[in-house]
Amino acid sequence: MNLSIRNKPLKSWKTSGDCHIFQVLNRRSNSYLIVAPSGNILVDTGKESSFSKLRQNIENLNSNNPGIDKLILTHAHFDHCENAFVLQKQENCQIYISEAEAEYAVAGCTPMPKGTILPTRFIIGLGKLLKLKSIPFKPFVPDVIVKADTDLSSSGVNIRLINTPGHSAGSLSVIIDNEIAIAGDAVFGIFFNSVFPPFGDNVKEVVNSWGKLLQTGCHTFLPGHGKAISRELLQRELDHFSRKLKKVN
Repeated sequence: MNLSIRNKPLKSWKTSGDCHIFQVLNRRSNSYLIVAPSGNILVDTGKESSFSKLRQNIENLNSNNPGIDKLILTHAHFDHCENAFVLQKQENCQIYISEAEAEYAVAGCTPMPKGTILPTRFIIGLGKLLKLKSIPFKPFVPDVIVKADTDLSSSGVNIRLINTPGHSAGSLSVIIDNEIAIAGDAVFGIFFNSVFPPFGDNVKEVVNSWGKLLQTGCHTFLPGHGKAISRELLQRELDHFSRKLKKVN
């Protein structure tokens, strides 16, 4: 599939299986478009305020199929799924979400996550004092409920969904050709030399999910926020937090 980008080049990655991954949002939250011979897959949608930029960047990609065939949500926090409702209407795309978070999509709200570090614990505590239990978004009905690790491979393209809970109970990661993982908020790329998420419901599950991501063999991990993460950094973080958890237990 021949691609060109008319305006400013978007960050992109390519796998040996001829999948192109383009970062079509990179501000408040990241969003990625997987362009494969079998069709286009959008991973996460960003906030409603980012919709125009998301749409513009996708349209600036010239391809044989400019539409969105599938929308995969790494989890149901508002900053990742706030545009799911409108994309479902406009694109008639299939929406994939974890079984653990499908009810939140239908309800249009997700419980606030826990803080994992002192500043975010303070923020969440303040939210509780203000009786802020969730941040609402336009509800939508998912098409595919992901109950277990799921193979989406077709036409020679190797794409899998794996459960990587911890940040939230239903967090998913997208594994492309066992080379690149779009990991949502299982990892963060906003801090120097760290991938630890500042928000998360279960730290032990976060660390276990890092191990699962490394087991895929991927060399690059694309986060829901911030810059791409190397395998070496993720391995160091896994080793560090594994030792830390053992001391606690």
